Amino acid sequence: MANLKISDYDYPLPAERIARYPLKERDQSRLLIYSGGNISHTIFTNIADYIPGDQLVVFNNTKVIQARLKFVKKSGAHIEVFCLEPADPPDYESAFSQTGSCIWKCLIGNAGKWKNGALTMPITNGSQILLSAEKTGRDGDTFLVHFSWTPASHTFSYILEAAGLTPIPPYLERDPELSDKINYQTIYSKVDGSVAAPTAGFHFTRNVLDSLTNRGMRIMETTLHIGAGTFRPVLGDDIASHIMHKEHFYFTAEMLETLLDYRGRITAVGTTSVRILETIYWLGAKVLAGLTDINNGLFLDQMDACRLPDHYTFQESIEGLLRKFRQDRISKAEGQTQLMILPGYRFRTVDRIITNFHLPRSTLLLLIAAFVGDDWKKIYRYALDNDFRFLSYGDSSLLSI
Repeated sequence: MANLKISDYDYPLPAERIARYPLKERDQSRLLIYSGGNISHTIFTNIADYIPGDQLVVFNNTKVIQARLKFVKKSGAHIEVFCLEPADPPDYESAFSQTGSCIWKCLIGNAGKWKNGALTMPITNGSQILLSAEKTGRDGDTFLVHFSWTPASHTFSYILEAAGLTPIPPYLERDPELSDKINYQTIYSKVDGSVAAPTAGFHFTRNVLDSLTNRGMRIMETTLHIGAGTFRPVLGDDIASHIMHKEHFYFTAEMLETLLDYRGRITAVGTTSVRILETIYWLGAKVLAGLTDINNGLFLDQMDACRLPDHYTFQESIEGLLRKFRQDRISKAEGQTQLMILPGYRFRTVDRIITNFHLPRSTLLLLIAAFVGDDWKKIYRYALDNDFRFLSYGDSSLLSI
């Protein structure tokens, strides 16, 4: 990794190639097919024709929250409070079900205009609600914001849904619209928590999902809540100096059993599904090496893949986790992953990735380069030459190794 430079993972992306709105029909996006070094393309609705019927297709079922709260001070100054992750209570399920008050880690737009005191926002959504926000401290580069509301009977999930705006990516260079509330969400989203969408899943419709199962494929859902750090570019040329963002995940014993059944036949929908699957492998390695305790919360550092024993097979790692689950009589584990997948990384879990086209100089592009090697340049050149649409609302690719 010491020799990796982000300047080698750059490419020219004309502004007009960034899709600022999705297609009217999700599954009519274009699909680039990369297999064995060969490239072709089709329409996404045909994707089942290009995946073997014996595959396990893994989706990230996280749901994007309406994370952007816009307050207006009496002076007329606009302050945006961007809810990133819960602080008190710290777990997502409890935070969203809180009534009356909670504390979140937030980014604050125009923070210089908010010196002290509380911001307030009236909410009309069938009833009159008054939402207040007050800064209570700092946590690294984020603010701790105490939210309270009256009447206190509503949950914080309700508050965000009623008052928040969709956190569309900054590179769309537009304000969120009502249509984004539906479009910037997969049709299978279930678990509240993300402030960025698993965009590879945007192309799936009920008909496409049915086409996969009709071909004999099995569908499995995971949960990894995507943070705003996914948009943060690698700024310095030395990739090793980049601090990878942390993302919260959940997985179950049943998932582990399914992964064992489909060893070597796993297609990941999106880079976030890749990250949680590879994280699970490394957590198994930590358990086998006696370096973690499931009951105290799981964490994978961005450099753990370089430091941990790597001689465990996929089967050994997953079986080690399963034994721990059974010994401790637990069915579900959760934690945070900071895993950074760079060129030179050896994938343990997936042999196919469905993914969109990513920003230059981004950790997402680095993951793709790790998967297909230098052919990422050929893939992106083909997409540019053939008028593919890029980034979140853009077209898709199916990459096979």
